[in-house]
Amino acid sequence: MKRGRTGKKDSREQNREHKQVRKRQTLRWKLTTFALVTLACSGLITVSVYYILLRLLGATPLFVQLRLNPLFAAVFLLCSCGVIATVLFAWFSKYYLMPIKQIISATKEIRRGNFKARVPMEVRPEAEMAELIRNFNEMAQELEGIELFRNDFINNFSHEFKTPIVSIRGFARELQQSGLTDAQRQEYARIIEEEADRLARLSSNVLELSKLENQKIVTNRTEFYLDEQIRQSILLLEQEWTAKELEVIPELEEVRYYFNEEMLALVWRNLLSNAIKFTPPGGQIRVRMQVRLQEVRVSVSDTGIGMDPEVCAHVFEKFFQGDPSHSKQGYGVGLAIVQRVVTLTGGSVSVTSEPGKGSCFTVTLPR
Repeated sequence: MKRGRTGKKDSREQNREHKQVRKRQTLRWKLTTFALVTLACSGLITVSVYYILLRLLGATPLFVQLRLNPLFAAVFLLCSCGVIATVLFAWFSKYYLMPIKQIISATKEIRRGNFKARVPMEVRPEAEMAELIRNFNEMAQELEGIELFRNDFINNFSHEFKTPIVSIRGFARELQQSGLTDAQRQEYARIIEEEADRLARLSSNVLELSKLENQKIVTNRTEFYLDEQIRQSILLLEQEWTAKELEVIPELEEVRYYFNEEMLALVWRNLLSNAIKFTPPGGQIRVRMQVRLQEVRVSVSDTGIGMDPEVCAHVFEKFFQGDPSHSKQGYGVGLAIVQRVVTLTGGSVSVTSEPGKGSCFTVTLPR
């Protein structure tokens, strides 16, 4: 079923554009009012000072000339008004220019690599300058997060690749030793093969995630039965959950969905694989679907080891593994793939968990 979201999206974009136009008009009127008030104040000050000096120094040659020559008086008053307006404008404009100077200073700090630079909020929250400062600080915060994420990504990625390579090299050296039995040689060869397969899967998953992260437009959309796709994913992993004697309970409703079928299948395979991995033998996995008018909600819950709130907050990050004891079974990439694919659908994914009581991942897909 095709999703009728284009009209709503266009309406939101139009509302956003109207708000931006209104903000620009409001700022333009404020600046115009500020300039007019400054000119009015300078004119009032000029005329007041002129009449005061005229009463006090009316007999001096300058003021005699001003009374006799109206054109000279007009030029004199205009020049005096301009000087006073310039002084007033420079004095009043500190209110507007100070935040801009702070933003320029913070921009230079960010350019030098200091992503902790922030602009203090010293203006009224409803002012346009306050919005500019908030947006700048949010941008700086995002850049700081990206920098930390980049460093963590490099460290984790290097570690994930280094571990199987070191293992392969170590057992390859052992195979070169003399006096090994056939059983030892077969065991070492088996370990090397497993580590090589692990390295290949890791490379494949990282490439898949990289492709999804750089993908903005989803192609090859088709209409398919979503409930049947989830059943096929359960059957595909049958060997894994039967080996642990797990009970898998699907509670699915028949519904057709319009998206890239192969891409969406990655979501169910990764969620189910994750549930199987962290559920002890004899446990239970429940897949429940709720079809609503505007969305389809699919939850995958298990009776596994669960997670604490700190792990839940980072579980969708690349290469993050909350349970180091299962590091050889996964790479910390699957849930990142899940989040990216769900984001491309326009939906969302969330997790609720409690240590010792299992986890529940909920995927919400817009119809």
